[in-house]
Amino acid sequence: MRVIEISEPGGPEVLVPGERALPEPGPGEVRIRVAWAGVNRPDALQRAGNYAPPPGASDLPGLEASGEIVALGEGVPEAALGALVCALLPGGGYAEEVVTPYAHCLPVPEGMGLREAACLPETFFTVWENVFRRGRLTGGEVFLVHGGSSGIGTTAIQLAKAFGARVFATAGSAEKCAACEKLGAERAINYREEDYVEVLKEAGGADVILDMVGGDYIPRDIRALNHEGRLVMIAFLGGPKAEVNFAQVMMKRLIVTGSTLRAQSDQVKAEIAEGLREHVWPLLAAGRVAPVMDSTFPLEEAAAAHARMESSGHIGKIVLEVAGG
Repeated sequence: MRVIEISEPGGPEVLVPGERALPEPGPGEVRIRVAWAGVNRPDALQRAGNYAPPPGASDLPGLEASGEIVALGEGVPEAALGALVCALLPGGGYAEEVVTPYAHCLPVPEGMGLREAACLPETFFTVWENVFRRGRLTGGEVFLVHGGSSGIGTTAIQLAKAFGARVFATAGSAEKCAACEKLGAERAINYREEDYVEVLKEAGGADVILDMVGGDYIPRDIRALNHEGRLVMIAFLGGPKAEVNFAQVMMKRLIVTGSTLRAQSDQVKAEIAEGLREHVWPLLAAGRVAPVMDSTFPLEEAAAAHARMESSGHIGKIVLEVAGG
């Protein structure tokens, strides 16, 4: 099968076409003929040599895909064969076929194509786990997401709005801020021109903040949070270190948490999938929530897709066309 390999740690140019044998599904696993594969920041971290695959996972990049189930491992019901799904992957999505646990597959939402469905798993799993399971966001609370025009950000805005939260977002241009507000943000804050801490204080403070920036945002997040607020970290584009006054954490009774998705157990990922199936997939089928698409690239142009992502000029998701459909 055709694949995209990482020839050595480095920039987008180290993504090169190659060929591999078809992977065989183990117990509880399925093999998917990939139609479309999502492109995500962790792929770029892996490509740069900073995010090694977990033990047993494919060394190929790609953490989400859509397509048809074409082979079953032991214990998977026969009815799964031929199903059109989107799936969270341990790796290997930049390929014509990929293996993943059946419990990490979800049906393509009613009325949605395979291209759009490939955008769902990585961002929706991440947002559900961090905003709703860890951050415990509920209706009526104030929610702030940094990087509101990213794949994670556009998903978080829509889901938080759908569940009744007041939504705020940061972004780096007027165009990106407008996109955030169109998706449901009450207020999008251009971080180049405004101080989000002051904006949130005027709004009464944030109850939950989803931060993928880190660095000097961390102490500012703490100032922006209400009493009993929750700060959830999922990435550190601005660096993982900061000087923090923990007296503020104590006095405001804050919770500071975070997670990575790829390293979590298969059981936890299956639980997240069930939560999405029950609470979020009906919203997708009803058209109340939808992935925001930025651009598509052929599989062989994965390097160009990474360059697009790392330019930070995109709004929404970038996908690779493998078999299409």
